[in-house]
Parts: sequence; C-alpha cells; structure tokens
Amino acid sequence: MSKTPMQIWGAPIVLAILTTIGLISALLGDGVWDLVSAVTLGIPALLCFWYGLRRQPARR
Repeated sequence: MSKTPMQIWGAPIVLAILTTIGLISALLGDGVWDLVSAVTLGIPALLCFWYGLRRQPARR
C-alpha cells in the first residue's frame, strides 16, 4: 500500500510551521507575542510527549 507524500510529510510540515511561527513570534515582542509563541511551541512539545507515552514497547 503506497502512501502519498502528504500522508507521509503532512504532520512534520505542520509541526515545523508551528515551531517556526513560535520562534519568530518569541523574537518579535512582548504581550500577545509571548502567548502566541508559548502556544505554538507548546503544541509540538505536547504532541511528542503524548505520542511518546502511547508508544508500545518492542517485543522480542
């Protein structure tokens, strides 16, 4: 079963865009920019943490 490039790269691209927006907004200023950066940098971190907890140990 072959997957399309969007199925393979869709989630990593979205996470990269969120991270880029978060880093740029952290550099731009204070106030609402701090909130934007916290949310956009927190989403990828939370997703990695959540998928890490869901991962099943490898069977030998």
